[in-house]
Amino acid sequence: MKTSDILIIGGGIAGMSAAYFLAKRGRSVTVLEREDQPGYHSTGRSAALYSETYGPQIIRKMSTASREFFLNPPEGFTENPILTPRGVILTAAHGNEGAIDELLTEGCANGANVVPLTADDIKKLIPILNTDLIACGALETDAMDIDVHALHWGFIRHFKKLGGDLVVKADVTAIAKPTAGWQVTAGGETYEAQILVNASGAWADEIAKLADVTPLGITPKRRTAVMVDLPSDVNAHGWHMVSDVGEGLYFKEDAGRLLVSPSDATPTVPHDVQPEELDIAITIDRLMTATTLKVNRPGEAWAGLRSFFADGDPVSAFDPNADGFYWLAGQGGYGIQTAPAMGEYAASLICGDGVPDRMVKLGVTEGALAATRPGLARTA
Repeated sequence: MKTSDILIIGGGIAGMSAAYFLAKRGRSVTVLEREDQPGYHSTGRSAALYSETYGPQIIRKMSTASREFFLNPPEGFTENPILTPRGVILTAAHGNEGAIDELLTEGCANGANVVPLTADDIKKLIPILNTDLIACGALETDAMDIDVHALHWGFIRHFKKLGGDLVVKADVTAIAKPTAGWQVTAGGETYEAQILVNASGAWADEIAKLADVTPLGITPKRRTAVMVDLPSDVNAHGWHMVSDVGEGLYFKEDAGRLLVSPSDATPTVPHDVQPEELDIAITIDRLMTATTLKVNRPGEAWAGLRSFFADGDPVSAFDPNADGFYWLAGQGGYGIQTAPAMGEYAASLICGDGVPDRMVKLGVTEGALAATRPGLARTA
């Protein structure tokens, strides 16, 4: 039997960031990953952007709290910068101008460089856009592309250097609590720890059931992405990412092509999700409505799972009814851009130190990420 201080189920970005910060605090940590490589599901399928104006309020705060780590990671964390310049233009349809005003106000208050744009300004920056449908917008100049692989494997490498143990092909089949600690059977082996961290993404409720813990009502939702070739007379090099503030479409240049998503969020079950033909068609239709492009044949497509709790915010907290069971789930597609702060936050709470001071200054509270908040949908 392998014994650790802490067992983490899930080797995606949530589990590995927490594992790194826990190991950094001197805790012995074992991470159990069901696949033969970590990050196979949501983490490995993310077209991640670092933006301090994207997502619910608590996500935006945790993104801001992650900025320093992204810009100045630990020595030797990666060979290349985690962030590269991109910028994101957020557009609002007529009648939704207030959403841009809110983003400008909060973004600037948090220290993000966000400037207002008129429809004409947007047209000059992204000539293919149909600005008749756009009332106004904003440019977050400091939004960056995230090298997901570099970030994820940076956490993994440094976790291992700190003595952490990552076990792959470790599909959890049983969880018990015979004494004060937890026992987990995975991949035919048994692991034991005082604290069990549920960082299993779309499978978080399934893991809770195995542990005889009441589920919190997580819902996996499918998100589709499609590659589109550009006409020879369109040069998208240097374009900012473009995102509808109502989350109906986003696209960005990728190696001379466009990576496009309809920002779909179709409820499904935990599985190795694949793109649906209808979602691909919707993607292309929305792109052609929003731009002057004509797409005859889309390129390759893929899908990933973004998992949400009922109120749309993540949970990072001990379960009040299961001693030593820690929820770290429901990042909803924002897990990459918040990973440094969420990992540090989880490690701090697990070690009994509360919310880190620098996050307190941003208005982050335990209540916002609690497993007991009213917005969750616990099921019997």
